[in-house]
Amino acid sequence: MSAVAQPSWHTPAEGGGGGRGRRVVDPPGTDERTVVRRPTAAEAKDALRRRARTQRGHRSPRLCEEAAARLAEVVLTIPEVGAARCVSVYASRPLEPGTGPVLEALAARGVRLLLPVLGTGLQRDWAEYAGADDLRERAPGRPPEPGTPPLGTDAVADADVVLVPALAVDAVGTRLGQGGGWYDRVLAHVRPGVPVVALVHVDEVLDTPLPREPHDRPVTAVATPERWWRVEPTDG
Repeated sequence: MSAVAQPSWHTPAEGGGGGRGRRVVDPPGTDERTVVRRPTAAEAKDALRRRARTQRGHRSPRLCEEAAARLAEVVLTIPEVGAARCVSVYASRPLEPGTGPVLEALAARGVRLLLPVLGTGLQRDWAEYAGADDLRERAPGRPPEPGTPPLGTDAVADADVVLVPALAVDAVGTRLGQGGGWYDRVLAHVRPGVPVVALVHVDEVLDTPLPREPHDRPVTAVATPERWWRVEPTDG
């Protein structure tokens, strides 16, 4: 893919950790030397999340609405989406790439839509989309959820395509999420070969590597309001 210009909030990863090193100076009376410690991958990701959220906060509601409409048009051109009978998607929160038009378009086609919901013991579950009027914020700080019966954690295995949120994604499919690790666990239940598509703003596609930890699961495609493309995930 052709890389986009690097957003101002991004700090490239170095040595798998990314970010700037922390300067540690010995106390007075000891040999004068400076030790620079690189941030861990987790620390680097936390810094990137803060910057990404700040950047998203600069977008006006009008621009977000226009981008959501264009994103839906792009997503619908993905061949697997066009052929899908069941799609895992999510109800976006403010400032995220909007999924409202995607939900409406797929529902109008008769596609079965699975949305994440809060399950027992704070575990995540799935429920079927039953229209925008059914979506509610059922727990503080959570994205809107449908009120239909929960289907169980493994329901995502029914999906022919999985659309996932991301704060950023790099050229090999490393995804920067919100930090809870839930989608990384969920993707273990997706059928082999099913496309996993990250939905991001154009300036959240990075041409330098994001920090990756062992539990991180890459995506296999990226969609922005401008276009979509497949990526080749790597093990590193």
